[in-house]
Amino acid sequence: MEQAGLISSTAGSLKSDLKRPLLARPGLELAFVWLARSVIAGVALVLVVLIVDIVVDGWPRLSQQFFTSFPSRKPEQAGIYAAWTGSVFLIVLTVLCALPVGVGAALYLEEYSRKGRVTNLIELCIANLAGVPSVIYGLLGLQVFVRVLNFERSILSGALTLALLVLPIIIIAAREAIRTVPKGYREGALALGATKWQTVWTQVLPAALPGILTGCILAFSRAVGETAPLIALGALTYVASVPDSLFAPFTALPIQAFNWLSRPQTEFHVNAAAAISVLLALMLVTNGLAIWLRSRFQRRQR
Repeated sequence: MEQAGLISSTAGSLKSDLKRPLLARPGLELAFVWLARSVIAGVALVLVVLIVDIVVDGWPRLSQQFFTSFPSRKPEQAGIYAAWTGSVFLIVLTVLCALPVGVGAALYLEEYSRKGRVTNLIELCIANLAGVPSVIYGLLGLQVFVRVLNFERSILSGALTLALLVLPIIIIAAREAIRTVPKGYREGALALGATKWQTVWTQVLPAALPGILTGCILAFSRAVGETAPLIALGALTYVASVPDSLFAPFTALPIQAFNWLSRPQTEFHVNAAAAISVLLALMLVTNGLAIWLRSRFQRRQR
C-alpha cells in the first residue's frame, strides 16, 4: 500500500510538472539565463577580437597625412580625405532627407489616417520594403535619380538612395514610439482647447522623440556602412577632390576600403584596415551623438 501510494504521488507530481510551463520549471529558467549570457558574451568577444585586429592592422597608417591626402597608386601616399568627407556629406544629406519624411509619414499613419484598404496596403508596403536587399535600392537609385532625373552619379543621388534605404526603418520605429504615448496626453490637450496639430506637435511628438531617435540610430548606422547600393549606383573609387556641391562626384569610406581590399598589395590592405577603423570611429561618434540627444530628451520628460 505504501509503495502504491508513493508511486501515485510521484506520478501526480510528474503530471503537475508537465502541466507547468517549460520556463517555469525549476532550474530551466536559470539555465536559459546562463545560455543567453553565454551567447551574448561569445558574440561580444568575437566583435571585440575583430575590432582589435582591424585597429592593430591599420594603426601604422593612422596619421594626419592619411586623413589629408587623396587616393594614390602608391599605398604609402594614399589617403582618405575624399572618402571621409564624402561619408560625412552623405550621412548629413541622408538625415535631412529621410528624417522629416519618415517621421511625418509615421505621424500621418498613426494620428490622421483612417483604417481601410489603402492604409493597410501602405503598411504592407512599408513592412516589405524594410526587408528588401540594399543592392535593390542601389539599382532603383541608378534608374530614378541618375537616369530619369539626371542627377548624374552625384552625392545627391547617393544621399537620396540611402534615404530610401533607411526610410522604412525610420517609419516603423517612429510608429512604434508614437503608439507608446499614453492617450491621456492627447485627451488632456484636446480638452484644453488645442487643435489636432497642436496636440501632435506639443504633446505626442516630444513624448515619442526618444523612441524615434533610437530607431534613427539603427537606421543611420546602417546607412553609414552601406556599400552595395553605392556600388550599384556607380560611386567612384578614385576621387581627387572634396564635394563642393550637391551634384559633385563622390566616394565614401566603405567604397574606398572595398577598392583597397581588392588590390593584391599588402600595403593597400593596411590602408583598408585603417579606413575601416576610421569608419567605425565615425559610426561610434554619430551613435554617441544620437544617444546623447535621446537621453537629454528623456531627462526633460521626467
